[in-house]
Amino acid sequence: MNIEVAYALEEKQTLLPLVVEEGITLKQAIELSGILDTYPQIDLSKDKTGIFGKIVKLNTVLREKDRVEIYRPLIADPKKVRSERAAQGKKMRSGKQT
Repeated sequence: MNIEVAYALEEKQTLLPLVVEEGITLKQAIELSGILDTYPQIDLSKDKTGIFGKIVKLNTVLREKDRVEIYRPLIADPKKVRSERAAQGKKMRSGKQT
């Protein structure tokens, strides 16, 4: 069956197509893809993984045309960034500058 393994850095995205046997797990597909050799910073014991944007466990059995994704840790807390942006927007609308 056909699947893909994806990993993205800020400046580069890697998408590896693979043909695998039915019953393969997400972890087996990642190991088979060779992406761990290309990106030694990937740590499957810490980094989250998913299929098409939905976080799943490493022992998940894959289906035809699944895209396995390996997620990097976030650099900034998105909630904090949004609240800071909102606070700046309120200051700008009121005409106040600090």
